[in-house]
Amino acid sequence: MNSEQLPLWIWILVAMLLLAQGMWIFQNARKRGKGMSAWFWGIWGLINFPTPLLVYLLVVVLPEYRRTKKGGKPPV
Repeated sequence: MNSEQLPLWIWILVAMLLLAQGMWIFQNARKRGKGMSAWFWGIWGLINFPTPLLVYLLVVVLPEYRRTKKGGKPPV
């Protein structure tokens, strides 16, 4: 094996990680009522790690958490 090849188990681990991240972000965005943007978040989550997850948490989850913590109604 030369230095440019990665073992198969690393590729499988990366694929599983990206798939799990994309599915979680997509399902969470749909649950929060994001409509068509849920597809954007899910596809972006399949492409890269961990930037989409961090941005999703900062842009979507954190503002909704702050809104509900201050006594506002959670989104449907």
